[in-house]
Amino acid sequence: MSDVLTAVLGVAGAAVVAIVIVEASRWVMIRIGRGSGLVANLAKDLHKPLLVTLTLVAVQQAIRVYAGEFAGRAGVVHVLVIACIAASAWLVAALLLALEDVALARWRTDVPDNLRRRRIKTQVVMLRRITVASIVVITVGVMLMTFPEIRALGASVLASAGLLSVIAALAAQSTLGNVFAGLQLAVSDAIRVDDVVVVEQEWGRIEEITLTHVAVQIWDDRRLILPTSYFTTKPFQNWTRTSSALLGTAEVDVDWSTPIEPLRAELRRLCEASELWDDRVCVLQVTEATGGMIRLRALVSAADAGALWDLRCLIREGLVGWVWENQRGALPRTRTQLYDFDDELAPMRQARKMSAEVSEDARVFSGGHDGEARGAAFGAGDGHVAEPGGPHPAPAGR
Repeated sequence: MSDVLTAVLGVAGAAVVAIVIVEASRWVMIRIGRGSGLVANLAKDLHKPLLVTLTLVAVQQAIRVYAGEFAGRAGVVHVLVIACIAASAWLVAALLLALEDVALARWRTDVPDNLRRRRIKTQVVMLRRITVASIVVITVGVMLMTFPEIRALGASVLASAGLLSVIAALAAQSTLGNVFAGLQLAVSDAIRVDDVVVVEQEWGRIEEITLTHVAVQIWDDRRLILPTSYFTTKPFQNWTRTSSALLGTAEVDVDWSTPIEPLRAELRRLCEASELWDDRVCVLQVTEATGGMIRLRALVSAADAGALWDLRCLIREGLVGWVWENQRGALPRTRTQLYDFDDELAPMRQARKMSAEVSEDARVFSGGHDGEARGAAFGAGDGHVAEPGGPHPAPAGR
């Protein structure tokens, strides 16, 4: 009975000591964390995993020291070892995630000119996912290796690892391709979180990047989910690859008689009156002059894609309204000419009367010195001239 009491007191004492150490460490870190955000985050995120890990380790060691031989001792110790491994993995993951959270909090993306911040956020998020997956896989492997039967099986499995790896690679070719594509996106900087892209004829923003898929938030709040391999195998548009500033156009069709300079002055006025314009580009050009109309293209610039869209709509609306109020004659028109039937036939009758007197400008092989010389050069010996493009002779003067 004294051995049981000693074991219980030893286990309870070890657990209490572990709890006291954890709580004291937390209190010290909170005091220090008043001047350090990193320490405050560590005190918050590591409290529970550290408490569980130290308590389990203390209990396990207390059982090994104070508890003698009893039925099921090996099973209890084995369970505690597995629990300690899981708790240690939880502690390591919490520590790494806390450090990543500090990095994300430092490099916020909700600020202007956030190109570098978005790049770092994308890489940190990808590393977070890789970290969690790696810790889970390693933890499960270590847990399995605590079983003697599994260790013996592992030795035989290693002998056929080559064949198994080939089979696994063939079976998971698509999945592995997306995983490697995700890793490539994380290091190549082709796309980043919050990048504005055009994919599958849809304009949107990169919302999330994982190892297997990319979520694109479409401008109307839909979500386009694409495999990561899409961005490594197919072309797409990245509007914020180097900077968020963009150029955009607003096109207006007007009549040929439209004076252009007043419209250029109105475009300049509209740009300078709008806070959406970034003071870089404000140009009006005639890009087409076909189909009875001329096409005016207003080229403007803005700080980001959202502002550019609103600015283009504003410019288009302003130019249309100004033309309607100040130059209605510049509106596109379709011109139609009406003929009197008798007036239209008069030239035809006159042409028939004059058909007997054919002008020299209508002849190639006669009707003038050059025509006669050409006719003699191409004429046949029997006084016939061969028609161009045909082998059959025709009477001269035809």
